[in-house]
Amino acid sequence: MIAALLLGALATGRAAEPRPLLDAARLTDWEYVTPGQTASLAGVCTVEADGSLRFAGKPTGFVATKAVHGDYRLHVEWRWTDKPGNGGVLLHITTGPKDRAWPESFQVQTKHHSAGDLLPMAGATFAEPITSPAGAAAARGHAAADSERPAGEWNRADIVCRGGEITVTINGVEQNHVTGCSARAGRIGLQFEGTPFAVRAVQIEPLAP
Repeated sequence: MIAALLLGALATGRAAEPRPLLDAARLTDWEYVTPGQTASLAGVCTVEADGSLRFAGKPTGFVATKAVHGDYRLHVEWRWTDKPGNGGVLLHITTGPKDRAWPESFQVQTKHHSAGDLLPMAGATFAEPITSPAGAAAARGHAAADSERPAGEWNRADIVCRGGEITVTINGVEQNHVTGCSARAGRIGLQFEGTPFAVRAVQIEPLAP
């Protein structure tokens, strides 16, 4: 029976059960990066009574795993703790930042009204065309109607990264899919752009190659 279950998991590309990636017990597995400023992870993150993590949203920067990850399914739940604003999940962080705020990576937007947009940052590329208006930050907009929940409610992002492809689902609605990513692995991060937010149930499931 166990052998059959393992074979079934491999056949569907699922190699392991989801495991926690970020919670109160795993803060030491992450670091806070804020170019040109001094701040610590403990200074921008607090643990709530329900076990969720509240982030101050500033100084501008990001938290990132110390470990590199590739070929995985990532689950993140987030909500705005005050007025909704801007933020994101960073995938395949490879280099930087040096003299700029953001590293080379792919950002899944959690920005209010833009949840599911996908931005290639600091030189990262994918095969599909950019759909953002001329003069705006380069992004591939979300494909379906806005599936973000009302401000203050918990949202779910389910992201699959595998073999140079990224698929983004927001609250059960597939919102983006790109191929030919210039990086297939890297660190995972959460981006701060000034707005407080909370996260919970941040889990990763490695996928079979």
